[in-house]
Amino acid sequence: MVQEIRRIRLMDTTLRDGEQAPGASLQPEQKIMLAAKLAELGVDVLEPGFPVSSPGEFAAVETISRQLQNVEICGFARAVKGDIDAAVRATQDAANRRIHLFISSSDIHIKHQLRKSRKEVVAAAREMTAYAKQFCDRVEFTAMDASRTNIDDLIEMVEAVIEEGASIINLPDTVGYALPQEYGEMFRRVREGARGGRSVEYSAHCHNDLGLAVANSLEAIRNGVSQIEVTVNGVGERTGNCALEELVMALATRGDVLRAETGISAEKLYETSRLISGAMHFPIAFNKPVVGRNAFQHESGIHQDGLLKDRSTYEIMNPEDLGIPRSMIILGKHSGRHALKDRLARYGVSIQEQEVEKLYNTFKETADRQKVVSDDQLLQMVSSTLGKPAQVYELGEVQVISGSGVSRVAAVRLRHLHEEREVSYSSVADGPVQAVISAISQGISGSISFVDLELHSLSSGEDAHAEAAVTVERDGKVFRGTAVHQDIVMAAGLAYVAACNSALLSV
Repeated sequence: MVQEIRRIRLMDTTLRDGEQAPGASLQPEQKIMLAAKLAELGVDVLEPGFPVSSPGEFAAVETISRQLQNVEICGFARAVKGDIDAAVRATQDAANRRIHLFISSSDIHIKHQLRKSRKEVVAAAREMTAYAKQFCDRVEFTAMDASRTNIDDLIEMVEAVIEEGASIINLPDTVGYALPQEYGEMFRRVREGARGGRSVEYSAHCHNDLGLAVANSLEAIRNGVSQIEVTVNGVGERTGNCALEELVMALATRGDVLRAETGISAEKLYETSRLISGAMHFPIAFNKPVVGRNAFQHESGIHQDGLLKDRSTYEIMNPEDLGIPRSMIILGKHSGRHALKDRLARYGVSIQEQEVEKLYNTFKETADRQKVVSDDQLLQMVSSTLGKPAQVYELGEVQVISGSGVSRVAAVRLRHLHEEREVSYSSVADGPVQAVISAISQGISGSISFVDLELHSLSSGEDAHAEAAVTVERDGKVFRGTAVHQDIVMAAGLAYVAACNSALLSV
C-alpha cells in the first residue's frame, strides 16, 4: 500500500533566529516588508522577532501581527514572566497566534548557563507553560539543547509541560551536534516514552554546525515530526539553521521516498532568497544548494552537451520552477563547441562552421587566461571573427567623478553599432555605479528595465578583477549579461550593456 503524503508545516524564524547571525540585523520596517514576503511564500507560521529584546523589536512584531492575518504569528519568549507578557502583548492582534517559550534541558546548559538544579529548571518550565497557557491556547515549548540531554531527563521535562498545556513540543539540535539517526531516535523515544507524548505535535529546529541541519530535519520528519523550523538561506547563529529552500526542494524532489510536502510556492523561492540576502547584507555562497549562483550553472563540456540535449541528464530540479532565470551554461576553459554555438544562438548570431572553429580557438585562449569568458567578451570576439558588429551597443569611454560629496557624476560614450554613431550621455546619482547605469540607460532603446546587479571579486592584489552580472527585463522576460574588468564601475557598465544586447538580440 502506498504511504499517504503528509503535510509538513514550516515555522519560519528568519526574522528571529536568522537575525541573530552576526551582522544580520534588520530595521523594523525591513522586518515588516520581509514578513509579508514570507507569508506570500507560503510559510505556515512566522516567528518575526523577540518582543522583549527592544522597543523596535516589539513594535515590529506588533505591526506584523496586525497586518498579516493569514499566517500564524509566534511570540518568542524565555521561560520568564516578563518575556511571556511582552510576547502576549505584541501578538494580541494576530488572527492566529502562539506563544513559544524555551528553557535549557541539557546538563551542560543547566550547570554552566542557568546554574540551577534540574528540579528547579523543570519546575520553571512547568510554571511558565501554565502561565502562557492562560493567554494563548497554542503554546510551543522548546527544550533547548535537547539533542545533548539525557533521554530520561528530557522525557521528564516534556511530560511536565504537556501536563500544563503545551501542545507543540520542539526538541532542537541547538548546537548542531546530533547525527541524523540519533536525532530521529530522540523524537521516537520521547513520543513513545512521555505521558501524553502521542497527544501533541512535534517540531524540529536544527542548526548546521556539522552541515547536518537539513538531513536531521528530514530524519525528524521520518520519525513523526509535523513541523520544521527553518530560515531562508539557512541564516542564523554560527553556521545557521535548516535552510527553508533546501528542505522544501528535498521534499519536493524526493517525495517518492519521503512522502511529505509543504505549502511553499516554489516559484517564489529565488526572489525571497535574494530579498533576505540583500536586506541582511548576507551574500549567498556560490555553491549554496538550490539558490546559489552555481546551483544551475555548468562549465564542463560533457555536462553542457548533456544538458543541451536533455536537462534531466545533469539537473534534478528545473530552475524556472523556482523563479531562477535560466543561465545554466557558463562559458569557460572546459566548455565545448556545442555550448558556444548555443550561447550564440541565444543572441541570434548565425555563424558558419569555419568561423566557429576560428572563434572557438580565440575563445579557448581567453578562457585559459581567465577561466570564464563574459558575454561582453564573447560578443567582441564574434564581431572580430565576422568582421561586423554582433552587438547593438558597445560601451566606449567612461568617466566618473566621485568623492565624499553627496552626488557622483558619470559621463559615458555609447556606440550605436548598427547606426555607426557614438553618443555621449551623463547622469548624476548617489553612487558611481548607479550614475553609470543611469547614463547608459539614456541611450538604450527597447523598454529595457534594470533589475539587479551582482559584483564579485575574482582575485586580490595588483591583478585583482571584478566580475559583474547584471539582470534586465524586457517584455516580461529576464536577461543576464556578464563582464570582467579591473575597475568595478567599468565591469558593471559593461555587464549592463551586455545584458541589454542580450535582451535586444535574443530570439
